Amino acid sequence: MNRIALDCHAHLAPILPERLAGLPGVEWFPEEPRLLLDGKVTLATPAVFRPEALLVWMDANRIDRAWFSVPPPMYRAHLDEAAARQWCDYVNPALAEIGARYADRLAPSFLLPIRHPALAAEIVGEFAARGARFAMAAGHAASGLVLSDAAYAPLWAALDQAGAFLLLHPTAGRDPRLDPFFLHNLLGGPGETALAAAHLAMSRVIERFPRIRFILSHGGGSAAMVAGRPSRGQAVRRPGADTGAPPMTTAFRHFLADCITHSDAALALAAETFGRDHILFGSDWPFSMGLTEPHEQLAGVAPDLRKQVLAADPERVLSAAWSP
Repeated sequence: MNRIALDCHAHLAPILPERLAGLPGVEWFPEEPRLLLDGKVTLATPAVFRPEALLVWMDANRIDRAWFSVPPPMYRAHLDEAAARQWCDYVNPALAEIGARYADRLAPSFLLPIRHPALAAEIVGEFAARGARFAMAAGHAASGLVLSDAAYAPLWAALDQAGAFLLLHPTAGRDPRLDPFFLHNLLGGPGETALAAAHLAMSRVIERFPRIRFILSHGGGSAAMVAGRPSRGQAVRRPGADTGAPPMTTAFRHFLADCITHSDAALALAAETFGRDHILFGSDWPFSMGLTEPHEQLAGVAPDLRKQVLAADPERVLSAAWSP
C-alpha cells in the first residue's frame, strides 16, 4: 500500500473545558461528548474531539502528516466583530496547542472570520509565523459578502506577505430549495466553492496576490465542471465579465484543490482544470462525506494521478517560487 505524504484537509474541534466555560453561545457536554453552538448547531462526532483518534486513523492508512482545521460549524460566521475576536482567541491558541503536542505529525490551519476581513488580517499577522496555514469559509450567504469585495484587500495582502496556504471550505447557504435531501451540503457546498473561485479569479485577486496558495475544498466544488462557461462569457464580453482577467480555464490553474470528489471522472477533470500537480490529498476526516478509507476510495483513479495525489506535499513550494 502506498503511503500518503500529507492530508491537507482534516478536522479537529479543540476542547479546553476551562477556557470554553463562560464563552457565550458555546456549551460542552463531556459525557456524551457533544458541543452545542449558538443553541442550534451540534457537533457530536466523538472522534473530532480527539487528536489521538486522528493519529490512529492516519497510522492505519499510512498517512505521514495532516493539516487540521475546525469543522465548519465552528466557523460561527454570524458573530459580530467583538464576538468573532473572542471566539478566534479561543480557537486558534487551542489549535496551536494541539499542533505543538503532535508537531511531528499534525499542523493547524488557523481560523479566519470571513465577515471581518480586517480582523482576519490581524490574525494572519499573529499566527503566520506558526506555519502560515489558515482556513476560512468560502462565502457567507446570509450577509451577501463576496471575496472580490475591496474590503478583503488587507487580508489578501497579509496572506500574500506570509506566502500562506488558505483552505476555503463551504458552509450552509440560504437557498430554501436546498433544504430537502441534505442538498445544502451535497449540492450547495460545491457551488459555494466554485463561486469563491470565480470571484477571486474574475476580480484578479489571484493575480495581484500570487503568493497566496488557495486550496479549494472537495475537488474545487463545481468549479472544474463550469470553467468553460465563464471563459466563454469573457470571450463574448457578457456584461461585467470582461474584467481583463485571463480566461477562467487559465486562471483556475492558480488554485490548489483537494481530491475529495467521490468520482474518478470528476477528479480527472479537476486535475485537468487546476493542473495535475495542484491536486492534493484531503480526507475531510472524520466525517462520512470524506475519504474515510482513502486507498479503497481512490482505487479506481488512474494510477499515475493517484500516485501523484498520494505523494503531493504542498509545503515544497514554501521555499520555491510559486508557479501557478
